Amino acid sequence: MKRSPFIVREAVASHPREISLKILITGGAGFIGSAVVRRAIADGHQVVNLDALTYSANLDNVEDVASDAGYAFEHVDVCDRPKLEDVFARHAPDAVMHLAAESHNDRAIEGPLDFVRSNVMGTAILLEVARNYWNGLDETRKAAFRFHHVSTDEVFGALGEDGDFTEETPYDPRSPYSASKAASDHLVRAWGHTYGFPVVITNCSNNYGPHQFPEKLIPTVITRALEGKTIPVYGDGRQVRDWLHVDDHAEALLLVLHKGRLGETYCIGGDASKRNLEVVKLICAHLDKMAPANTPHADKISFVTDRPGHDFRYSIDSSKVEAELGWKARMPLEAGLEDTVRWYVDNYGWVERIRERGFHSDRLGLVKA
Repeated sequence: MKRSPFIVREAVASHPREISLKILITGGAGFIGSAVVRRAIADGHQVVNLDALTYSANLDNVEDVASDAGYAFEHVDVCDRPKLEDVFARHAPDAVMHLAAESHNDRAIEGPLDFVRSNVMGTAILLEVARNYWNGLDETRKAAFRFHHVSTDEVFGALGEDGDFTEETPYDPRSPYSASKAASDHLVRAWGHTYGFPVVITNCSNNYGPHQFPEKLIPTVITRALEGKTIPVYGDGRQVRDWLHVDDHAEALLLVLHKGRLGETYCIGGDASKRNLEVVKLICAHLDKMAPANTPHADKISFVTDRPGHDFRYSIDSSKVEAELGWKARMPLEAGLEDTVRWYVDNYGWVERIRERGFHSDRLGLVKA
């Protein structure tokens, strides 16, 4: 499988390497989680990748590091307390990065309780197992331990035509997915305040890049275009998202783990806001060059019924993480989209293996009477 070279090569030199840790990363076979796993191994850390391997997880995403001496995989659900306790006892991690979550809004509309189970109960169980483990550490390791909870900007609700989300924005989740993530954020803060558990939280904008499961906007557009299918755009396509390349995000997450202040929240955005329809047209233009069809790919755009409760606009102000930790997104959106399109074109076998498992990008999330 061909890898995207841009961010990892550039970012490794951007921040001095921190002390090596053994990091338990939940959801490490998913899209963002696998990027964190790859980056952590590249930075010299040991990684325990804990994943339940639900529909969107894919161990192909970490095949480049799977043979590394510092990598271990545990097929465990975060809701399985006895197995979690066993993983902590055997691996003795120095830190936890919690990325395991159900994350697709359309799927949450059809099966909200799956999201409550994984995102709410799973987080609570993981917190309690981690807290009990932390209480048993010696004073030096206990003082150094951290629990980093990775969340979304969707917990803040929706913006109008202007303004940005910050760490001070009140929570106003509008969907079953964002409500489940908001609940998990509150649980993490409660464990910090009540038990003195050393937590830090990040809320990110929309991620994109290689290895993203083809149910989110960007990989859906690319894969359906490559298959000669129509390209669905929800509503009028005027919704605005702040796009963050996943490798930029992975760099920021590890930096927050090392240097973020305990008990704090950091918003991480890409400083790359664009309307969905504009993003789709940019992707189509790249596809016209890399995988031309008989007609321009943009001719396949089809406006479809919008998602119920679809938030209009998200945008993140990342000034806190920039000022305190010196991080700033560096991948320009157009270059990142070109890099992403190229990866899917060059690695279409990755998509075909997903199709063989029965996933065909069928529409979900329409409320049924």
